[in-house]
Amino acid sequence: MSDSHTAQADAAARDVEDFRYVMDNIRHQVRQVIVGQDEVVEQLLITLLVGGHCLITGMPGTAKTMLVRTLSEALGLDFNRIQFTPDLMPTDITGTDIIDEDDNGRRNWTFVPGPIFTNVLLADEINRTPPKTQAALLEAMQENSATVRGTMHQLPKPFFVLATQNPLELEGTYPLPEAQLDRFLFNLMLDYLNAEDEMEVVARFTSNVRAPTPERCTSAEQILAFQELVRQVPVSESVARHAVELVRATRPTSPNAPERVKRYVKFGASVRATLFITLASKARALMQGRYHVTREDMNALAVPVLRHRVLLNYFADSDNVTMEEILADVIASLP
Repeated sequence: MSDSHTAQADAAARDVEDFRYVMDNIRHQVRQVIVGQDEVVEQLLITLLVGGHCLITGMPGTAKTMLVRTLSEALGLDFNRIQFTPDLMPTDITGTDIIDEDDNGRRNWTFVPGPIFTNVLLADEINRTPPKTQAALLEAMQENSATVRGTMHQLPKPFFVLATQNPLELEGTYPLPEAQLDRFLFNLMLDYLNAEDEMEVVARFTSNVRAPTPERCTSAEQILAFQELVRQVPVSESVARHAVELVRATRPTSPNAPERVKRYVKFGASVRATLFITLASKARALMQGRYHVTREDMNALAVPVLRHRVLLNYFADSDNVTMEEILADVIASLP
């Protein structure tokens, strides 16, 4: 091996070592505040490492907002929170131009950035605002920019939207359109804690001892470097084909789709799901100390990637068939 190749290998090894150290440190800082939900934390970290966005669905009181705020503090990123309400306007998110008068009395248009100009944006209860306001996030999530009065403004990098929604109290809510749902890498479900974790929560948050503030573990520049490192993880042709077949099996028109998919699914996932499964699997492999992606990585992430991209039909509702059952059939149908 030449000296240049040896130097490149040593540099890559150092990058991976830094990656592991930072990820372990972030997990430690988050666990000081958040009890349980380790799998959700892992999937949120995967979201950040691939430059994606995440939808978090959970019952009230499952610490959705606290989880996102704690993670942003551990990452050392700028954080903004928007409470979505029915009267929220698009300019409340993107910002707007105002007429400003200088010292000489001249008036000029001045852009006042909205809360979207940050690194981590918590869109709290995103389904409580009308579609017109929800659409203000579409450009930001796809193009990393916001256009106001015909002028495009670039958002800071990295930029992540972590949106929450409450599955209860659906009266007065506006379901997210499929075009916007498809822009979220994951749809994570926050479930109840087990009994021991609930005991820990009670002991930790009912005493006069304050929870520690997470220490900053990384920076925006380092996260961007980690995103590039994740994309360098190789995927074999057979594993990449597994991702393709996994997504194609969700489409009722596919000859390889399971019988329940053909009966109960109205629309399957698009090619964007294939891209997201592959990218997320690269991050998962690297977080577990591996330099290659396996089918197990893809199967483990298939449900949170696909559950909001597959649309069930009327027969699924009438027969009480859940999305998780359908996706379990999809995974089991592949060799």
